[in-house]
Amino acid sequence: MTTTTCLNCKAEIDKNYCSTCGQKTGIHRITIKHFLFHDLLHGVWHIDKGILFTLKETIIRPGQAALDYVKGKRIRYYNVFYLCLLVIGLNILLSHFYDSILHTKVDPKNDTIQVTNFFKEHLKTILLSIVPILGLNSYWIFRRLKLNIAEQFILSGFCLLGILVTSILYPFFNFINEYYSPYFVTNLEVISTFLIPLFPIWVYFNATKGLYTFWGFLWRIILFYFSALGIMMGLLAIIILNLTDGSGQFYINL
Repeated sequence: MTTTTCLNCKAEIDKNYCSTCGQKTGIHRITIKHFLFHDLLHGVWHIDKGILFTLKETIIRPGQAALDYVKGKRIRYYNVFYLCLLVIGLNILLSHFYDSILHTKVDPKNDTIQVTNFFKEHLKTILLSIVPILGLNSYWIFRRLKLNIAEQFILSGFCLLGILVTSILYPFFNFINEYYSPYFVTNLEVISTFLIPLFPIWVYFNATKGLYTFWGFLWRIILFYFSALGIMMGLLAIIILNLTDGSGQFYINL
């Protein structure tokens, strides 16, 4: 059934969608058949397509994908920050799964384990803090992009997503290393170890394509890394100081 007045906002409509609120003109009775084979499957498939497309673009052309999103080409993309949270959750789930299989045992009184537990408990906050750190540095170093702070955060969001997608392989490598081929997995771990910190280079190189010469980009990306690393080390020092009593001994129970 097709209506000439939007049932949602009462605006006049003459096409397939309401130009005011976006609701479809055609409506139908909700039946089990239609719910299962249209609404449910269509909704799941639409979400999956957005996630898969965003992941593909993050690996193949992350910088240009971020710029496309900033310019308004957003219908095909899944929200990059929501996707980061999903990947973080998947990473935590896989880590717990493999730890349970490998029967990993730790000493809760070990200082290193205490620090590790702190970072695990605040993992989402720590990882998401990468976005403003990279975004603020990019804002004053890669000025020819002509992006404001919020738009720079989109670009750094794609950096974080790429880092998370790469790092999610680690629990899998540990599992394979334990039960199958340690030599093959060791090589993969080495490759991943280099790919994770270097991924922002690919993002900003892809985003600034044609804006800088090779040497112009090189000194900027080196400055970008030193600046971001300095901020991260400062924040890490603050965290360590808050976890200790000044003598190097941890005084909180985690």
